[in-house]
Amino acid sequence: MPLVGTRTNEQKGAKEMVTLTIDGQKVTVPANSTVLEAAEAAGIHIPTLCYLKDVSQTGSCRVCVVEIGGRLQASCVFPVSEGMEVKTNTPLVRESRRTTVELMLSNHPQDCLTCLRNQNCELQKLSHELNIREVRFEGARSSFPLDTSSPAIARDPNKCILCRRCISVCSEIQGVNILAARERGFETVVSPAWQEQLANTACTNCGQCVLVCPVGALVEKDDTEKVWKALADPDTHVVVQTAPAVRVTLGEEFGLEPGTIVTGKMVTALRRLGFDAVFDTDFTADLTIIEEANELLQRLENGGKLPMITSCSPGWIKFIEHQFPAYLDHLSTCKSPQQMFGALAKTYYPEKAGLDPGKIVTVSIMPCTAKKFEAERPEMQSSGYQDVDIVLTVREFARMIKEAGIDFINLADGEYDAPMGISTGAGVIFGATGGVMEAALRTAYEVVTEESLDKLDFTEVRGLEGIKEASVNLNGTVLKVAVAHGLGNARKLMELIQQGKAEYHFIEIMACPGGCIGGGGQPIPTNTDIRRQRMAGIYAADKDMPLRKSHENPAIKVLYDEFLREPLGEKSHELLHTHYVPRLKYSEVEHPEAKEETKRGTAS
Repeated sequence: MPLVGTRTNEQKGAKEMVTLTIDGQKVTVPANSTVLEAAEAAGIHIPTLCYLKDVSQTGSCRVCVVEIGGRLQASCVFPVSEGMEVKTNTPLVRESRRTTVELMLSNHPQDCLTCLRNQNCELQKLSHELNIREVRFEGARSSFPLDTSSPAIARDPNKCILCRRCISVCSEIQGVNILAARERGFETVVSPAWQEQLANTACTNCGQCVLVCPVGALVEKDDTEKVWKALADPDTHVVVQTAPAVRVTLGEEFGLEPGTIVTGKMVTALRRLGFDAVFDTDFTADLTIIEEANELLQRLENGGKLPMITSCSPGWIKFIEHQFPAYLDHLSTCKSPQQMFGALAKTYYPEKAGLDPGKIVTVSIMPCTAKKFEAERPEMQSSGYQDVDIVLTVREFARMIKEAGIDFINLADGEYDAPMGISTGAGVIFGATGGVMEAALRTAYEVVTEESLDKLDFTEVRGLEGIKEASVNLNGTVLKVAVAHGLGNARKLMELIQQGKAEYHFIEIMACPGGCIGGGGQPIPTNTDIRRQRMAGIYAADKDMPLRKSHENPAIKVLYDEFLREPLGEKSHELLHTHYVPRLKYSEVEHPEAKEETKRGTAS
């Protein structure tokens, strides 16, 4: 293995333990545990709503109350102690929980049957668990305007239960900080500053707020009707691409375990829906690696801007445009695999298939809500058309399958269409944090050294550690690389670079925790354990591929021979590369008081 150095985790020492009693059961747990964690360890269920494991414990909703010493305490924040006695199922506890939930329901829209979160709503589930059959309270109801300004995320403050999960994930995990609780009392609303619309803020469209929202207050923009309309139009030729991570998450929507590989069933389902051609984004992931690896080598040889930073995560791109605009020239000029596919689907593909590109509709199945925003960027029209017309999340795709009455579980395995359905394992691992880096290293190492790798798995850049780093020996040149996932970690890494405290040649950044397997368009719930299972599925899919290096993809070789000619060539630059733009943190038209703050950030 060419790795010559890596960062390792500090070893944890032994933990002090305490013993307490929960519902008559002795439980021994680490001394820094909460009562909720102790109950989970003992297999005792305590309902929660605002609680967000590994992110934030505010104790604000009071659904998780238990009785300790005759008093109600929020178990998610109350620390354990030696000899403590906890009761989770007393009349006082049950009545408190029911009253709390009833009060929420008294100010909640009763449109469950038409809500996107119907049957996957934590408030709905909790009401059932607590056997609530009527709401004893009546009063005024909130009447806030809907926010549908974003192409990716719809916000309905009237469904918000003020759990503040979205605030926690936006600030503590993503470091974007655009959401907060505004006003007081009955007028309290979670919103951006000045109750601005999402589209006029530094929102990255990452959708992590959607993943943690327990109700339907934050959801993806539903574009399924656009796809149905295109499929029904006899004058259109509808092609679809599926992102790497979708194959290990789609099955969850049909009751399968996270990480289950359903690639073949997914392809068959798409054909049943009526798509004219079914392609794989992994094809253009391989293409991205060829262009990106050559761009990196060119920068190393010619003294270009370093570190070079990956550009395939649209949430990360919008983040750096807002937060670190001075570093835009450090981004790879490569488009994302989605957008490379879109450009080729309306140039290369119609040329080979004898089709009118003006009658082609390109649809993407993505793990990401930010891809909806990316597809609408004005820079993404190099084909002469909007390169990608419609983006669906995994959840939207699953709804279409169900609406069509397709028995997904029992589908036979189908095969992608050629030529843009041929890919390698390197394309597959784009779906997990570290995957782009690993794929690039597989190619860069062999291109530079002209030697075959003894071991293809660069395990040092894998896993859920927030920031990972390694060094790779490229024929005597030591390449320093880093990987970050989650925008909070991206901010930490960029600040280190800004302060001159870190020096790298190549950096991979993914907006979502875990990378695309934790994208904002993935099945709900998505948590750390589920991310690990999905990640395992990604690497299993890579292992099963006959080819595992992007530069060995025969369809990519043909693409260059017949169409692009060479990496970083004129045609490649025209179709596969782009530029990005500095953005304000707020709308200066609406809020001139924010102009100076934004200018200061741009200058830095």
